[in-house]
Amino acid sequence: MTIWQLHLLNARGDLTVIMAEIRAHAREVLALVEARLDVPRFDLVVRVGDDVIPEWGIGGRAPARGVIELVVDPARLAPEHFRRTLVHELHHLARWEGPGYGRSLGEALVSEGLAGHFVTEILGGPADPWDQVRPGAGVLKQAASLWARPDYDHGAWFFGRGKMRKWTGYGLGHRIVAEHMAEGETAAALVHAPADAFRAALRRLMAADGVELTEEEEAALVLAEAGAEASRDDRGASPPEPPGYLSTEDEARELPSAGAAEEEKAEEAAGEGAAEMGLPRDRGHEDGQREVEAEDQEDRAQ
Repeated sequence: MTIWQLHLLNARGDLTVIMAEIRAHAREVLALVEARLDVPRFDLVVRVGDDVIPEWGIGGRAPARGVIELVVDPARLAPEHFRRTLVHELHHLARWEGPGYGRSLGEALVSEGLAGHFVTEILGGPADPWDQVRPGAGVLKQAASLWARPDYDHGAWFFGRGKMRKWTGYGLGHRIVAEHMAEGETAAALVHAPADAFRAALRRLMAADGVELTEEEEAALVLAEAGAEASRDDRGASPPEPPGYLSTEDEARELPSAGAAEEEKAEEAAGEGAAEMGLPRDRGHEDGQREVEAEDQEDRAQ
């Protein structure tokens, strides 16, 4: 059983009305994911903020080994969106124990594509909206040319900053991973697969769409790949902090200090069942706070 800790940054009381829901859904999601994936020890940090997906009321990222950060808007957050976002981030968390999120465009495409497919493996339903985006004309060739480049523009590829269609990177990553998994593999089984293993899938997509590289483009691609490989060898294997996941911000915001967090013991967080009922969303702050305090007293008495 995974050891984990939940940190609710609630000194100002903004999370009070959904604290019980967060606990219950987090435990339920972790139980589902643990059945398919080895989940490392981690801290889950949740705070209220504006840098969320407007339609979902939540944004998340896994910025380092053993850390998931979720930003929520309690007024707009639906339980299913919380669950799907956390599953996505748990796949990133597990991938940190292998190749990590990655530095290059190809590595980011694969990391996001795998996480998106993992959500549907665990929770079912259609792919999330960003994973359904159809890349525009010319994107496949661009991805092939920039696959190994660490200096790609993450904001342009994944958030639509510039001329690219919003969420292009998520949609393309989803297609690449789907093509790779056509032979029967799963996103759970591929959690530590290197991004280069997915190059052939991109080539097949290009061929299916009638995209061809000229001899000059092919030669330039080979040289770029060789140079990027040498650069990775020089840098070592430790990946950088990945950009924020599905945030409306161009740059991921730094979280407040965890000193303001409400912490639960890891054993309590991992051991209690997922049957805990969430607080109604329209309950006032004071009533919600009293119920949370009563719940904590019951936990300590057990």
